[in-house]
Amino acid sequence: DRGHVNVGGEGWGLCNQAEAHRLVMSNGTDTLTFRDPVTFAPTGSVTVHMNGAPVTMINELECAGGVVWANIWQTDRIVRIDPTNGQVTGVVDAAGLLDRSRYPDADVLNGIAAIPGSDRLLITGKQWPTSFEVRFVPARDAP
Repeated sequence: DRGHVNVGGEGWGLCNQAEAHRLVMSNGTDTLTFRDPVTFAPTGSVTVHMNGAPVTMINELECAGGVVWANIWQTDRIVRIDPTNGQVTGVVDAAGLLDRSRYPDADVLNGIAAIPGSDRLLITGKQWPTSFEVRFVPARDAP
């Protein structure tokens, strides 16, 4: 069937890196696999690392602005990945977004979506009652 492709292993996240004419796929490991957007055939991969150590449990992905944003499964962290070399170039702590005491049934952070034409993203999670519009900015040192 033209609309289906069988892929071995697991698929945790997928985003379209349109400027590079490829899809980026995660599978819970420290590897991002690049795929052809038409055939879904693998075209390469990159190992994700931070400070020389592999970054695993890469989950939901969003391609925006030449980088890959990814949440790390079972955490409130989102990482910014340079897809050319796999280097984590930023870490976002999203722990304060949802008041878990008000929403005890809310599960893990698991949603990132770029808002086209802006520098903002939507962040949400499994069984979260809302999404949050955010803009990531570099942290400032305390005075």
